[in-house]
Amino acid sequence: MTAQESPVVPEAMHRHRRRAVIASTVGTAIEWYDFFLYGTAAALVFPHVFFPGAEPYTGVLASFATQFVGFAARPLGAAIFGHVGDRIGRKSTLVTTLVLMGASTFLIGLLPGYATFGLAAPLLLVLLRVVQGIGVGGEWGGSVLLSMEWGSERRRGLMASWPQLGVPLGLLASTGMVKLMNATSGDGFDSWGWRIPFLASAVLIGVGLYVRLRVLESPAFTEVKQERVLVRQPVWSVLRHQPLTVLTSAFVRMSEQAPFYLFITFVLTYGTKELGLARGDLLNYTLVAAAVGLVSVPLFGHLSDRFGRRRIYGIGIVCTAAFAFPYFGLLNTGSSGLVLLAIVLSLVFHDIQYGPQAALIAEGFGTNVRYSGAGLGYQLASVIAGGPAPLIATAILEHTGSSTGISWYIIGCCAVAMIALLLMPRPAPVTTAPRPAVSASTDAEA
Repeated sequence: MTAQESPVVPEAMHRHRRRAVIASTVGTAIEWYDFFLYGTAAALVFPHVFFPGAEPYTGVLASFATQFVGFAARPLGAAIFGHVGDRIGRKSTLVTTLVLMGASTFLIGLLPGYATFGLAAPLLLVLLRVVQGIGVGGEWGGSVLLSMEWGSERRRGLMASWPQLGVPLGLLASTGMVKLMNATSGDGFDSWGWRIPFLASAVLIGVGLYVRLRVLESPAFTEVKQERVLVRQPVWSVLRHQPLTVLTSAFVRMSEQAPFYLFITFVLTYGTKELGLARGDLLNYTLVAAAVGLVSVPLFGHLSDRFGRRRIYGIGIVCTAAFAFPYFGLLNTGSSGLVLLAIVLSLVFHDIQYGPQAALIAEGFGTNVRYSGAGLGYQLASVIAGGPAPLIATAILEHTGSSTGISWYIIGCCAVAMIALLLMPRPAPVTTAPRPAVSASTDAEA
């Protein structure tokens, strides 16, 4: 039923819009909690739990390599669930990704270490990380679209930015849990304390499912089904008809995603190993920065509605590049106040891009291929940006003994992103690349 058919619908639409925003944001926060939890553990615990006996540099590199595996799996998840999301619907797909992510995180919490399980331990860790990557790869597109497609066109930036809050919320929750267990378990953190945050994922998944099962399918996708403009092979269709949009969507994230995983993951290794900073202090600073993100992400999403997504995003790219050297300069002082300033500012500059990013990417694709196109573009960045970033930074630091090369790496990422932003095609029509019509009755509603 549409708003023109009944006077009571606007109120109902407002209620369902609220539910869609809450379901997208809560569910995404839980999935990012799972994903970030792994990154924190990879920096602090996994090198000696799953790779003992290795040289410190080798152990850290191996730990970050398992983290990268999750990033490499994200485009696969985007392709699998993008197809399902564009054929069956956003809601049912999001329920599946939530369960997949939660189950793999819970099992990581039960996984024996190398001392108990031998080589099977890191191998199983890699397998579970792959499942995590597939789950989060399918999550982003659906959560953003469910929220954005319930909103009006003039507020797409703000509506699409609410699920983006899942990043600071997930970071806040995962870092907070690690800090809590680090404080309460003491010397037992490396043996059992780190497992509790992973096991707690089971409770969070229950909450997420309760919220998501109560939301309706997005009106935009429902309209696509009613008009019978579903695409039989949405992933293939978007790769064939909009390759430039997919590629620029991936490369435009170089300035956002690569620095982000240096700012929240690599900084823990760099701060504790190179600067001798306390683990608890670094976690505190990350908590403060994540809390600021609860305001800055929707703020910049809203500003993109007023001043344009490309303009706001471009400002974020320039700010990140300009901060590359000051960031490490502040960290290297070892002063608590300046280290806090570095971490907070780094995530604010990240949020200038992350707030409008969802709408910027999603608007490049029509509704009937949007889950596939936006998801693929967004998640391909995991292979070229977020996944390798800690590995590259660790290698640069090991071979040069200085952070200078890492700063130049950040600037290089920003240069690539700016070129991609300038080349990115304009927003697509409501539907794109229509293939032979598909009967709506053949696709089960969630």
